[in-house]
Amino acid sequence: MSPLLFLFLFSLSCFSAKATVPQSATFKFVNEGEFGPYIVEYDGNYRVLSIFSSPFQLCFYNTTPNAFTLALRMATRRSESLFRWVWEANRGNPVHENATLTFGTDGNLVLADVDGRIAWQTNTANKGVVGLKLLPNGNMVLHDSKGNFIWQSFDYPTDTLLVGQSLKARGVNKLVSRASEMNNSDGLYSLVMEPKRLAMYYKNIVYFSSSQVQSELDGPLESVTLSAAPENDQDYAYEINLDFKVANSTNSRGLILTRPKYNSTLSILRLGIDGNLKVFTYYDPVDYRAWEVTFTLFHRENQIYETECQLPERCGKFGVCEDNQCVACPLPNGLLGWSKECEPKKVTSCAPKDFGYYKVEGVDHYMSKYNEGQGPMKEGDCGKKCTLDCKCLGYFYHRETSKCWIAYDLKTLTKFSNSTHVGYIKTPNK
Repeated sequence: MSPLLFLFLFSLSCFSAKATVPQSATFKFVNEGEFGPYIVEYDGNYRVLSIFSSPFQLCFYNTTPNAFTLALRMATRRSESLFRWVWEANRGNPVHENATLTFGTDGNLVLADVDGRIAWQTNTANKGVVGLKLLPNGNMVLHDSKGNFIWQSFDYPTDTLLVGQSLKARGVNKLVSRASEMNNSDGLYSLVMEPKRLAMYYKNIVYFSSSQVQSELDGPLESVTLSAAPENDQDYAYEINLDFKVANSTNSRGLILTRPKYNSTLSILRLGIDGNLKVFTYYDPVDYRAWEVTFTLFHRENQIYETECQLPERCGKFGVCEDNQCVACPLPNGLLGWSKECEPKKVTSCAPKDFGYYKVEGVDHYMSKYNEGQGPMKEGDCGKKCTLDCKCLGYFYHRETSKCWIAYDLKTLTKFSNSTHVGYIKTPNK
């Protein structure tokens, strides 16, 4: 063997030896033992792991028996406030009792079920990882010998952003709501960073977008980051912002969400089960009710953004919303008092002879505000589109603009003062 080849192989072996996790830093946690005593979101049970950086801690939690999620919780034990789940590893893919979380010398972090099935992993084996840290900002990282992040939880948001965390064009570009308090599978709502805007979707229909920002951007978005910083040198009030960064440009734009009168660096932006977007701020010095809702996008007193009537499911399956309240159930025989049982009659046939329409005047569908609609076209032509589309449940029309919207979900209709905004609901003839 030549001296040069020997030196090369020796150097390579030294590098390989260094680029492993020390045995003392490896671990294997088993999901077993007693549950924690404190109150957590979604009325769940949890077991804490020793990975901790106040006020964050890694845990196994469940909302239904024997179906566990590996997650980061936020709050402190001494506080009489709720623990919130701010990041989940195996969302919608639960593990069972005696599942294991293993961090081996190869640098891979692996969550395996009791039967050996890998439910989640970081895919960082043999990539130079030497350690794991949970940072004070809630970012769990796997790092190399120089401190560079090989993997970080901040790159994989679920329904929540922490301060300093981003949606990215080259990465995860959206938050997705959970299905329900009991079920943490992906829900029907999403907050998506698109090239020129942030848009909120119910299924595939936009029900809100950041139009006030998109007009000021000179290129496609690279990232949107949640930030919190003192408003001035006095440090008596903080601004919680969404910072919009444009790719390959110095142009950026900050959208102020709220200004709490205290240190608000421990804040989260959460896309809720109901499709609302809220900021929850945790103030550590407070023992009781340390969490405060400091921003709500769809709010009954909102003068800047939207009221609750713009939420697609504010009135459940069907209803008319006015002044944030569900006020009527629009049926073929007129507007009746609203209740949770309100729903349109099902049309089971695609044949035009088997169904008709009834008109509801002075209403808007939630999609009409942020979706351009079709047209201009005649009101009758709008109706024909719905009639020929078996999946169409109704259509909505603005007579002043001759615009048409075809609805595949009805849900919440908003009362509108102008009777030129009309809806037609498909109903069976029998």
